[in-house]
Amino acid sequence: MNRRRLIATLPALAALPLLAGPAHAATRREIDIDVAQALEHLRGMENARPLFGSAQAILVFPRIISGGFIVGGQYGEGALVRGAIIQGHYRIAGASFGLLAGAQTAGLAMFFMTEAALAALMEADGWEIGTGPSVVALDRGAQANVTATTLREPVYAITFSQQGLMAALALNGTKITRFSPD
Repeated sequence: MNRRRLIATLPALAALPLLAGPAHAATRREIDIDVAQALEHLRGMENARPLFGSAQAILVFPRIISGGFIVGGQYGEGALVRGAIIQGHYRIAGASFGLLAGAQTAGLAMFFMTEAALAALMEADGWEIGTGPSVVALDRGAQANVTATTLREPVYAITFSQQGLMAALALNGTKITRFSPD
């Protein structure tokens, strides 16, 4: 690695410990409150309504922190909701390398449309997006065309409440693992 490249990547490398995990892990109660608020926000999104009506369960990460410069990472905590009952708590984490610069926070909701897709998440010891059931990321344009009759994929992902200077939340290569908060 040449000297310029090393100097260019130092800010990102210095930021990675901050992205690897929060300064203090959220409590179960804090996560549950944030998830409930995120679900309320999502129910207010007209284009998400067909997903709510057909989903077997929804994995909600109310706040994912992403950032980097050439090398980046993301981290968030959330919960799997089935009906109105929380079925477990999950972390999402990932690292990336490439043409990226900036930082953002965003929420992510993953709508599990089939029992098989949901079972893949629950049975995995860490589920890496891009393996197992296919995940279709719905941007605002695609969300406008979603109806109960067009839903055919096992998992749909919607980002919401984006704030910051990065173009998008990267999903491929991101790992989701179950954990037990305090």
